[in-house]
Amino acid sequence: MTNKDLQIIEEHESCVRSYVRSFPAVFTKARGYKIWDDEGKEYIDFFSGAGALNYGHNEPNMKKKLVEYILDDGITHSLDKATKAKTEFLEKFSDVILKPRNLDYKVMFPGPTGTNTVESALKLARKVTGRTEVISFTNGFHGMTIGSLSVTGNSMKRNGAGIPLNHTVTMPYDNFTGEDMETLDYLERFLEDNGSGVSVPAAIILETVQGEGGINAARFEWLKKVDEICKRWDIILIIDDVQAGVGRTGTFFSFEPANIKPDIVCLSKSIGGYGLPLALTLIRPELDQWKPGEHNGTFRGNNHAFITATEALSYWEDPKFEKSIQDKSDRITKFLQEMINKYPEMKAHLKGRGFMQGISSDVEGFSEKVCEHAFTNGMIMETAGGQDQVFKLFPPINIDEEGLEKGFELIEKSIKDAIKQMNLKSDTVTN
Repeated sequence: MTNKDLQIIEEHESCVRSYVRSFPAVFTKARGYKIWDDEGKEYIDFFSGAGALNYGHNEPNMKKKLVEYILDDGITHSLDKATKAKTEFLEKFSDVILKPRNLDYKVMFPGPTGTNTVESALKLARKVTGRTEVISFTNGFHGMTIGSLSVTGNSMKRNGAGIPLNHTVTMPYDNFTGEDMETLDYLERFLEDNGSGVSVPAAIILETVQGEGGINAARFEWLKKVDEICKRWDIILIIDDVQAGVGRTGTFFSFEPANIKPDIVCLSKSIGGYGLPLALTLIRPELDQWKPGEHNGTFRGNNHAFITATEALSYWEDPKFEKSIQDKSDRITKFLQEMINKYPEMKAHLKGRGFMQGISSDVEGFSEKVCEHAFTNGMIMETAGGQDQVFKLFPPINIDEEGLEKGFELIEKSIKDAIKQMNLKSDTVTN
């Protein structure tokens, strides 16, 4: 980034900015898994817009459809009026995604972002059940507006609300207290004992893989038990698939391997395909009890996103695509485990699943150093977790073999650079 660019950013943009601090470059062009800055330097993007670019940058088929639509004066903004772009998306989403998975949901467009779909889900659960409380989990992240923050675990983000965040109860996520304790036994005890101070909630909300919270992947049997608890107590189960969905964990919905069918599903980020803002709230039909206009938003009819989202679903028409994600996921797992074994100085262990994996290091500051060196070496990658202890891999799910291997090479180089800079030995004392 030039001095002039830095000066403009510092002079005009709020100090709340963050990613420009981690990636201090002016980016001018992007294609697939690559992005270039104004000096022509090439970076491999293993960040993917925090999961909003699962198909990479400027995917050619989506770009072609979008440009044609714009040049043909297609509708851009429509609130929730009927448009051809919307009906084509709804039909294809039903035919390609929902029906083959035997899922029956009404589709709500709550507004364009992840926090919008979470807010609508929480509001609907309370409306339908007449209850106020919601159970969420440690290290969960669900968005930055007040309702979403109330079910988010991160204390720094919660403190930004400036007011008490009420009507929620936090329970321990799978393995939060270690493998010796079954966290759902703890949750059930609170529900069963009328002296616990925890009333039966309207909903339980969770991520099957916690993105910002540290790439924590819940066991499938744990997810099944949550589903059973919800059914037993007539609690609405909300799965926040904003980041973990749309193929990021190996299947279109992250909850598919657990063989559960949530009452409400929250989607955003990559559902638009191209990086255009779009969010869906999927609602079990009998729960769709909204009055017309009871929840709305000015930009819930983003037709440009409907165009690219519809084209993105074409990937899922071929079963080979999902198989390719799972095969490459296995390669990511194998690579990360090799790094953990090869560099014991990291004091590390594997996190996550699918294309949502990372390495958690017990050495304070190590994962941040890896990401810093990665940027210098020509790769964009970020950390996760309450202490930024995880460096995570978020490549596009359609990345080719060459791109994956290039990424692996840069990550290993960055690991070695961080070990050297921090002068780590295999017997380094951890936190």
